[in-house]
Amino acid sequence: MKIFAATLVTETNTFAPSPTGLGGYAAYGIYHGDASNVVPDGMLGLGMVELHRLAAAHGHELVESLSTMAQPSGRTVQQVYEGFREEILADLRAALPVDAVVLMLHGAMVAEHCDDCEGDLIESVRALVGEAVPIGVELDLHCHFTERMRRNANVIICYKEYPHTDAIDRLREVFALTVATAEGRIRPVTAVHDCRMVGIWHTTREPMIGFVKRMQSLEGMDGVLSVSFGHGFPWGDVAETGARVWVITDNDEVKARRIAMQLGQELWEMREAARPVVLSIDEALDRALAGNGGPVVLADVADNPGGGAPCDSTFMLRRLVERGIGDVAFGCVYDIGAVQMCREAGGGARLTLRIGGKSGVSSGMPLDLRVTVRALADEHEQRIGGAACSLGSAAWVSTDDNVDIVLVSVREQTLAPTAFTDLGVELACKRIVVVKSTQHFHAEFAPIARDVLYVSTPGALTPDFVNIPYRVRNLNYWPRIANPFGDLPLHDRSPNHV
Repeated sequence: MKIFAATLVTETNTFAPSPTGLGGYAAYGIYHGDASNVVPDGMLGLGMVELHRLAAAHGHELVESLSTMAQPSGRTVQQVYEGFREEILADLRAALPVDAVVLMLHGAMVAEHCDDCEGDLIESVRALVGEAVPIGVELDLHCHFTERMRRNANVIICYKEYPHTDAIDRLREVFALTVATAEGRIRPVTAVHDCRMVGIWHTTREPMIGFVKRMQSLEGMDGVLSVSFGHGFPWGDVAETGARVWVITDNDEVKARRIAMQLGQELWEMREAARPVVLSIDEALDRALAGNGGPVVLADVADNPGGGAPCDSTFMLRRLVERGIGDVAFGCVYDIGAVQMCREAGGGARLTLRIGGKSGVSSGMPLDLRVTVRALADEHEQRIGGAACSLGSAAWVSTDDNVDIVLVSVREQTLAPTAFTDLGVELACKRIVVVKSTQHFHAEFAPIARDVLYVSTPGALTPDFVNIPYRVRNLNYWPRIANPFGDLPLHDRSPNHV
């Protein structure tokens, strides 16, 4: 069997001012059929490496096309998206006939003139391969699950965990179900339930831990092939933004619809309990200082570059300095100019350094601090599992109050303690560790933390879901509306289905 595969991944914050251009993708790599060979240990290449392994193990041939990804930011430049799409389609034409297609996408990619890039790409692939060739798609759980995607793909599965520790496991499921479809062993049908909710769901705590287990308990039983909960990406203002549950069964539309609706109702009933607790800056600092026994990790959720934020806001750092709080590790701040000034000054130098506040209103004002340059790195990185994530040139500086700040030249959320420790910052002795991330930090930082707290600052990714200034998305959603279903009984809250 010949299987065609491609990777095109980014998450678009439609409120972000900076477009995502070719350079944003080049920062991670743009690979033309060779990502599995060039970057076998990088974050971008892991999925393609796994597909090659799976294909070989089952005696199949894998035809590898484009692999690229970009850090979340504003809309992708239209000609960049269209160039990627046409490259994938050209490779597919050259590979025809194929028996199956597997696409590794995000699900929340938006271009200047296309609000549903994944749906557009899948539809274009379908037009080339025809109706008989199955298309399997893996999505990030922060996807916009659109009708266009559902209509044109046979199998769509998103991650179940946030942080996304299960991407390879879900890819294996996509591969297995797509191959089974190609071999005629199953006939997938999908039903989707619109939860009419916008928010963030942490699968690292109850009730979401139990909900993930509940989804998994249904899979493989009585013809249920897969269950997905797409959380949606709240800062993407497109028509189908929001939380959705979808269920794939083996040719049982009624069952798929019933289970999707049932799980949607369970999510609705736990909506308040599942809401993350987000504190003000001073509330979080007070709680962090109240106990002993190891660092408290504070997540600066509104300045997470993984959601399109600039990663150079100063609101929390300024408050730490104003309150004279020491024994703090703070990172990572995206500030190319500050890194360069530290490089020119050299290790051990004392200088007044202007930090952050450079990208716009959501970054706050720059902060002038008297610091000592403790360490410099030409190619700094953080390691997550077996993958390395570049942070570019970096500097570790410290204030006289022992606030250790990591400055980087690649805009990337703080995912792992190695972002600090590989420069020499010891975390065990800190009272507070501040990370610019919403939730992906949790897998690596929670084991070293006395507590993990989520902090709201005036950044670009406001957790105030009631007041996100949507212009395209329908405003009938919870928590903006107490009951977006009105007086409809549950059995009338019909999902879309095929």
